[in-house]
Amino acid sequence: MARDEALQGRRVLITGAARGIGAALAQRLHARGAQVALVGLETECLDRVAKACSDAPHRECDVTDAAQLRTAVSAMAAELGGLDVVVANAGVASALPLIGGDRETFERTIAVNLLGTYYTIDAAGEYIDHTAGYALLTASVAAAVQLPLMGAYSASKAAVEALGTTLRMELRPSGARVGIAYFGELDTEMTSRGFAAASATSLMAGNPFHHVTPLSVAIDALERGIARRSRSIVAPRRFRAVLPARAVAQRVVDLGMRRGVQRAVDIARVEHAPLTTLQPVPKSLPQAAPKPPTAVAAAERDDP
Repeated sequence: MARDEALQGRRVLITGAARGIGAALAQRLHARGAQVALVGLETECLDRVAKACSDAPHRECDVTDAAQLRTAVSAMAAELGGLDVVVANAGVASALPLIGGDRETFERTIAVNLLGTYYTIDAAGEYIDHTAGYALLTASVAAAVQLPLMGAYSASKAAVEALGTTLRMELRPSGARVGIAYFGELDTEMTSRGFAAASATSLMAGNPFHHVTPLSVAIDALERGIARRSRSIVAPRRFRAVLPARAVAQRVVDLGMRRGVQRAVDIARVEHAPLTTLQPVPKSLPQAAPKPPTAVAAAERDDP
């Protein structure tokens, strides 16, 4: 089946759609005949993307707010008459040392990248649980190979990869498929803002592996992958060999980046670089009501 035919009429929900990968992907899929629904922050940006997609359904939504996200997903699925594809793409990053870094920045990175992905697939799962369904989770090459100052980001993306492989097994009986996207450094505002930090600039100056790839390379790969419901999508292609050889690749990175790391970490500890996307004021996570003890637990508690 031709790619355009495979995408024609597909109902696709994309998070993180106000900028970067999400915005470009929404416009590409719309141009190929898909029906898109958009979730993101930054109302004006999101409105522009929706307008470029023939006034596509869209909601400003914080993906770390599970109830808000579920309401948004349900409303847009109703507008489209269901969903065929969900792209859990929302993400943030910051240059952050693990010792002496800003704890709130670490926690927010995990909340957006990991919990936001989980809440997305939890909210959209019932709509894609069919033979044509497809969930695509945006991980990163950082899930396989880690860099200094990217501990929070790498940890969140490695966890997203784990969610994807687990979800793939759980959805297999329904015929739905799951893909994981692995990107290198792409020419997006997220990348440019992240590298604008003084600590990141210092670190990348001595990084022989640093190379920013045009965004169109990733969008081309995503278009192909979504049309085929691919298991993995990698952009740029040179990173395909990294995933199965991640232990070797990590050792190469360790050796190649020894110089300059201490200086970059020292800068990062006093810099407190902001996240790449302005975030709403975070709400504290709701505390679950304590469960009544089971008979076994009660018996163990009462044992002398």
